[in-house]
Amino acid sequence: MKEQNKIPTSKVKRAAKLISTGAKLGGNYVKYYAKSVIGNEKEAKEQLDIDNADDIYNSLSELKGSALKVAQIMSMDKNTLPKAMIEKFSLAQYSAPPLSYPLVVKTFRQTFGKTPTEIFDTFSKKAVNAASIGQVHLAELDGKKLAVKIQYPGVADSVHSDLAMVKPIAMRMLGLKEKDVKHYFEEVESKLLEETDYELELKQSIDISNGSQILEGVFFPKYYPELSNKRILTMDWLEGMHLDKFLKTNPSQEIRNLVGQRLWDMYDYHVNTLRAIHADPHPGNFLFNENGEVGVIDFGCIKHIPEEFYYQYFQLINPNYVNDDEKLRELFYYLEFLYEDDTKEASEFFFNIFKDSLLLLIHPFTVDVFDFSNEDYFNQIYAKGEELSKSKDVRKNGAARGSRHILYINRAYFGLFSILNQLGATVKTTTSFKF
Repeated sequence: MKEQNKIPTSKVKRAAKLISTGAKLGGNYVKYYAKSVIGNEKEAKEQLDIDNADDIYNSLSELKGSALKVAQIMSMDKNTLPKAMIEKFSLAQYSAPPLSYPLVVKTFRQTFGKTPTEIFDTFSKKAVNAASIGQVHLAELDGKKLAVKIQYPGVADSVHSDLAMVKPIAMRMLGLKEKDVKHYFEEVESKLLEETDYELELKQSIDISNGSQILEGVFFPKYYPELSNKRILTMDWLEGMHLDKFLKTNPSQEIRNLVGQRLWDMYDYHVNTLRAIHADPHPGNFLFNENGEVGVIDFGCIKHIPEEFYYQYFQLINPNYVNDDEKLRELFYYLEFLYEDDTKEASEFFFNIFKDSLLLLIHPFTVDVFDFSNEDYFNQIYAKGEELSKSKDVRKNGAARGSRHILYINRAYFGLFSILNQLGATVKTTTSFKF
């Protein structure tokens, strides 16, 4: 994969890159209209999606940081984007174009005052993984293999300006208004800023891995504060395969179920015991082995769940609430699905929408065992999402509803369900939440 020798870091240069990409997309549409007139409409549309996916991803991968992170997040939602974009954007999980070695050395000199080879016995010049915020190199010190994560230059300083550029595009794509998404973008910005704070990630990683020792079959790296700083994070090198390679080994159904169960149990424990959830559940953050063990390698994005919100939010899986419209309505007001100034018609409209959606989404929690290979279930979820996205009544009455705290909790569970679906795992979906 071609390496990058520089990253646009100023607001002007990053904006110019997006503008030039917009011009390319305009050219793609011109070609699409020409082909659709004289040829096959379906083939022309498929080629348009491929061309747009290539141009957008190439641009965002050069920018790195928040811009590329948005693409990574969107790749996890199969209902939002064309297939070509999902496939291309998913590369941001761990296969983005890496920085060249001279830039890596520059980062070490700026933060440690030394080069990588002056600190480690060996250090790979080429990155072994590269994602949206940073890339990982393999190093060795005193006979121990280490993973060294290096943050891309300028990503921390560009979070606010990147989101300011992305926001109008997202609002236009989703048909939302500024007032509808303001608190969500504030939540996203706060989490992205946390992800660029490697000193915070170091603390969270140590706290959560130490607090998770009770979990069977889930392993975490040891972290090294003396070899870490605000731009570099050093940890043990964990052996294992990312999900796509793991699945290519054709693991037995027993192993798939075991892996799925361990992921489910980890999330349940983190939510209900630690009150902190791994909120970046894309496959690049997990490693799997043939014994059914799961390695967790990134705690940059952690959602700490406020205590009162925790008890209210998880009542959504409580049968005593779900089957009682009066209690459920009160809960919807607390969670900001319904507003006090809603008209009677709007209140009833959204109550029914959220209740129907809720009954679908919580189904795995309502049974003792759930088969996540059930494509009918996921197709129902995607169909519901598409139905709501096209509803004029939803948009007219304010499409973006729900507390800002819900954003990353939902993202975590959506990512978990997606991984379990890819595994084709059957899981005991019990929860330790106390009703």
